[in-house]
Amino acid sequence: MSETALDRFLRYVKVETTSKDDVAAVPSTPGQLELGALLAEELRAMGAEEVKQDEHGYVTATIPDPRPAEEQAARPIPVMGWIAHLDTAPDTSGKNVRPKLIDYRGGPIRLESGVEIPESEGLRACVGDTLVVTDGTTLLGADDKSGVAAVMTAADTLLNASVEGVPHPHGKIRLAFTPDEEVGRGAEFFDVAAFGADFAYTVDGELPGEINKETFSAEQLRVKVTGVDIHPGTAKGVMVNAARALAGFAAALPADRAPESTEGREPYVHLCSIAGDVGAAEAHVILRAFTDADMAENRRILDEIIERQKERNPGAVWSAEYKKQYPNMAEGLKRHELILARLEEAVRRAGAEPVWKPIRGGTDGSVLTEKGLPTPNIFTGGNNFHAVTEWLSVNKMQIAVQTLLNLAALFARE
Repeated sequence: MSETALDRFLRYVKVETTSKDDVAAVPSTPGQLELGALLAEELRAMGAEEVKQDEHGYVTATIPDPRPAEEQAARPIPVMGWIAHLDTAPDTSGKNVRPKLIDYRGGPIRLESGVEIPESEGLRACVGDTLVVTDGTTLLGADDKSGVAAVMTAADTLLNASVEGVPHPHGKIRLAFTPDEEVGRGAEFFDVAAFGADFAYTVDGELPGEINKETFSAEQLRVKVTGVDIHPGTAKGVMVNAARALAGFAAALPADRAPESTEGREPYVHLCSIAGDVGAAEAHVILRAFTDADMAENRRILDEIIERQKERNPGAVWSAEYKKQYPNMAEGLKRHELILARLEEAVRRAGAEPVWKPIRGGTDGSVLTEKGLPTPNIFTGGNNFHAVTEWLSVNKMQIAVQTLLNLAALFARE
C-alpha cells in the first residue's frame, strides 16, 4: 500500500463536485463523473474486481473473499457494503479548494481570508492532531471526501497489505460511491439488488465515536405566488405584488422552529431561498423532524401561514407542493441489532468510545434502509460541514479507516 488516507483526500478535494438541487439529471454536475472515473481507475489499479461506473455516476466495486471456494461454501460470511458520496454541498463553493495542513495546538484557528474557526468541543478533542483546513474562501470537502478517502484506504489495505505477513481477515465487501447525496438524491438510482450486499455502512459522519442509526425525516415545500404586474404609476386597484405577498409568508415563519433556534431532537422549518418579482415569486422551504407527529405539525404550521397570506393578499394565486425527500432510518434498523453491535465493537477496537447520535440531517443510508439495505453511518473525522470553516483531523480520519478494517475482521471471524 503506497498512499495514506491524507494523500487520497488531498487529491480528491481538487476535483470540484458541488451538486445542484435544481438540475433534473443525476449526477447534477460533471465533476462528480470526473471524481468517480478517478476512483474507478484507482480501484482497478489496487486490484478490486467488478469495478463499474454507470450512467448516473455511481461507482461500484468488489473486494473478493480471499478464502478458497470450499471454505466459503462451508462457512459463508455475510456480504458487507461500504458507501461514501462523491458530491459536496451547494451551500458553499467547492471550486479551487486550497487545503492547508496545520499542527493544532488549541484555540481558535484564523484562516488566510481572515475568517476564524472558533474553538469548540470538537477542536479541543483534536489538540495535537494534524488538521486540514481551507484558506477560508471555500468549503474543504471533508463531507464526504474524507469518507471516500477512508473507504479507498481501507479497501487498499485489505487488497494489498498484511500484518506480519498475514492478510487482514475479511469476507466479500462491496464498495459504492454515490452522486448527489447533498441534494437528497444519492440513493435514487442505487440498485440494491445489483449491489448484492446484506447490509452496509455509510462513512459520512463527523468526529470519532459518533455513530448514527437515526436521522431526520425530510420533506421540502415549494411555494409559488403569481401576481399581476403593471406600471407602478397606474397600479392602484390593479397590481398584485407576488414578491410582497411571499415576503409576508417568509416573515410569518416561526422563529422558534428555525434551524438556528433548535437542537437535539427538535424539528425545524428552514427557509432556504426566496426569489421573484411583482409578477411571480417562489420560496423553497425544507421540513425536518424525527417523528411523524412533528412532521405533521410542521406541515400544519406552514399550511396555516399560507391560508392567512391568501386572505391578506386577495388576487394573488398561490400554489404549495410538498415532496418527501428521505425517511428516518431508525425504524428500519431496529431489526438489525448485530450490525449495530458490531459497529460499536469496531469503534471501541479503533480506540474511540461509541456514542449513538441522532443526525440532524440525512445520509444515503436513510433511503437505502427503506429500500431494504440496512445502512447505519460511521464518522469521518471532519467537522463544520457545508461551511468555509470546515476542518478535518487526519488522525481521526485514520480511526475511521481502522473502524472499517475492524468491521471486516469482526464479521470474518464470527
